[in-house]
Amino acid sequence: MKSKQLILFVAALALLFTACDDTTDNIGSSLTPLSDRINVVADTFSVTSRTILADSIMARNTTGYLGRIKDPETGDVVKAGFMTQFHTLEGYKLPDESQIVSRDANGNVIADSCELELTFDNYYGDSLAQMKMRAYLMDSPMEEGVNYSTNYDPLKAGKISANGLRQDRTYTLADMTVSDSARSVKNYVKNIRIKLNKPYTKDGVTYNNYGTYIMRTFYAHPELFSSNYKFIHDVIPGFYFENTGGIGSMAYINTPLIFYYFRYNVTTDSTIVASSSFAGTEEVLQTTTFSTDRDKLKELAADNSCTYLKTPEGLYTEVSLPVAEIMSGHENDTVNTARLNIPRIVNQNSSAYSLSLPSTVLMIPADSLYSFFANHQLPDYKTSYIATYSTKTNSYLFGNISGMVNAMYRNRMAGNTSEKWNKVVLVPVTLETTKTSSNATTLVNLSSDMSLSSTRLLGGTDNPDALKITVVYSSFKH
Repeated sequence: MKSKQLILFVAALALLFTACDDTTDNIGSSLTPLSDRINVVADTFSVTSRTILADSIMARNTTGYLGRIKDPETGDVVKAGFMTQFHTLEGYKLPDESQIVSRDANGNVIADSCELELTFDNYYGDSLAQMKMRAYLMDSPMEEGVNYSTNYDPLKAGKISANGLRQDRTYTLADMTVSDSARSVKNYVKNIRIKLNKPYTKDGVTYNNYGTYIMRTFYAHPELFSSNYKFIHDVIPGFYFENTGGIGSMAYINTPLIFYYFRYNVTTDSTIVASSSFAGTEEVLQTTTFSTDRDKLKELAADNSCTYLKTPEGLYTEVSLPVAEIMSGHENDTVNTARLNIPRIVNQNSSAYSLSLPSTVLMIPADSLYSFFANHQLPDYKTSYIATYSTKTNSYLFGNISGMVNAMYRNRMAGNTSEKWNKVVLVPVTLETTKTSSNATTLVNLSSDMSLSSTRLLGGTDNPDALKITVVYSSFKH
């Protein structure tokens, strides 16, 4: 099951252990005796794997998913909706109330119109598929600090009033109602718009539309717009968007917005039409709700000829690392590197609507599958690692997971008797990065990938020798 070879990296290791204050006069003399005292050994071990179906997936994300599609691989129907809150900017203001021209018959300030806009760049499926959705005003907000999963439904949880504001919309992602000239504009962004111009009643007061409610609330209580917490709890608790019909497309909503429009006087003889908006951003909560047939997913998980990575359904690959075998006879050695390459099985059945491949995969201990995301952790490259898909090798390469091997061994020696002590899970993830002042890229957030993606990996319990981990040890000769 394993092959062993003796490798002496004389020059490299000698330089590694040479003191920093060596000069060119004594480098030669220090290389030879040091190399004579160090053993470097490489060994290869078989790694086993299987597919697991996650019980729950953290729902928080900065992308909202809306639609209903049929999985081309399983025939399973995947339905998605999402909830978003809205961010209020620091120092949010409107023109002075005396400048507002938009008024009702009694002279009260009103918004001329109000709408939700769900903007998207990417989608899956047929952009001409006719879809139906419903927008619900949340009755009370979903709270920060609560770990919601993708099976959390605000409707079933009682977060939406039966008599609250709601608006239906039939749409296609292509939106053929938009003229070619409008599409050709450089800054045109694909979107789904939902009008909120029906009367809205709150606390016994009826407003001609939802925008009027926002405007009057601002003029009466501007302090409620001073922080996201106040705004979400006292002004707009959020909206939930549910797919109610149609099949064939899934929109990846990157920015939900709420606009309201009004007229006001800039000068005594100059009136302009203006708008004000709030956006769903990373500063506030956004969650996605998915529904699918778990029985079909269990069938895939039971396929022992390979393993799966499949999102958003939560099919992940669990890998058992042969830590005890790796450390046997090397208890006093240093594990310098542990290299694990996981090849992908090429899909022979091509389709116009084939699912994309997971581009980035996270490796974490199996017993941290839930807590890692709940605690908003980032990979530390000691017990959690990132690998990206390589088109050149058609695989995911974890170049050095020696930290994981060493940590598992130490925990075992300390008395860890969990059945998952030597198991890791591969999870497709989405990364959010930012640029520093020196133009370096920094990872700032990581979340479960909820886009429609799927791939099969080499391995499975029927192929116990398909995957190999290559380990390099070093030790001093005695």
